[in-house]
Amino acid sequence: MSLRDILSKLVENKTPILLSDGNKDWEPGNLLENLSEPMLKRDAYLQPGLYIAEVNTGGYLGQVLYKVKEK
Repeated sequence: MSLRDILSKLVENKTPILLSDGNKDWEPGNLLENLSEPMLKRDAYLQPGLYIAEVNTGGYLGQVLYKVKEK
């Protein structure tokens, strides 16, 4: 699943969360509109309530991209 797919689902479901990149908190829709195409195409995994992490070419979880914060 791509980061775009994850963010799109969060927006569609109107999930009441913020995503933190360590510097700023973002609404999922704002990230969807502002991230670059290469970033949105990254394979990623959503661990509900905790984080969104990238998935590396080996299929393993890599760097945490965003921490989930409840609104």
